[in-house]
Amino acid sequence: MLIAGALTGALLTMACSVRWNTGDEGVAPSPAPVVSADAATTASVVDLLRKGTKFIDETSFRTDVDISGGQVTTRSHRDNPRKRGDALISFAGKDTEIRMVDEAVYMKSEQLKGVGDGWLSLDPAKVPASFELTFAAGKNDPGGSARLLNAIVTAEIDKTVTSGTEINGTMDLSKVGSGNGISFRLTRGQDFPEAMKHHPFSASLDAQGRLIRFMIPASGGAPSASLRYSDFGAPVAVSPPTGATRAPDALYAQLGLQ
Repeated sequence: MLIAGALTGALLTMACSVRWNTGDEGVAPSPAPVVSADAATTASVVDLLRKGTKFIDETSFRTDVDISGGQVTTRSHRDNPRKRGDALISFAGKDTEIRMVDEAVYMKSEQLKGVGDGWLSLDPAKVPASFELTFAAGKNDPGGSARLLNAIVTAEIDKTVTSGTEINGTMDLSKVGSGNGISFRLTRGQDFPEAMKHHPFSASLDAQGRLIRFMIPASGGAPSASLRYSDFGAPVAVSPPTGATRAPDALYAQLGLQ
């Protein structure tokens, strides 16, 4: 099983499972399209993509993550300079809400067992270490773009596009790992098939050079996943919920990619 999850608010994964076919099951994964970019070209394009995420530390923005055609969706707003953020995760018809105000984190969920359905105040020290609850640089992107960029194998600019910048390439899904935004892993004891180590992706930068789209199509047995950034500079009005109670210990064991 390939597990694709969407983590948002640096906290929670609602995971969906997608079965990929191995040769033993009679259907080999379909190969990814060939992208012929050399190492120098790829490095240059990846650097351009990294520069396209500088806004994360500089201004407010919205993030939308979609897994497997809407099976899991997240919408988050983040203002890292002002330390404000919120998120809404939807999975199987149920929602989880997250609010971040300065160093405080609050959550209300219809998904988790034994924790009630009201607002809870979380202790960041008890949250799994790989899911940072912080506005600190390098750990404050609910889209998890850095892990996606680190997994790129080849990349080149589509020179036929005249508005903004379109990028195509391949990436190694086995290197995406788990964290904020899009995550991939296999169930224990399985290995990623070769096709998923050269999986296609596309990305878009706007006229200001900001990353606005990162698309991973369904291919070779892997589910589709998309990440979008928008609403740059828009106000993020988030306040602590009234009546929040301290989160029980039963909550923390349920956080993360299960």
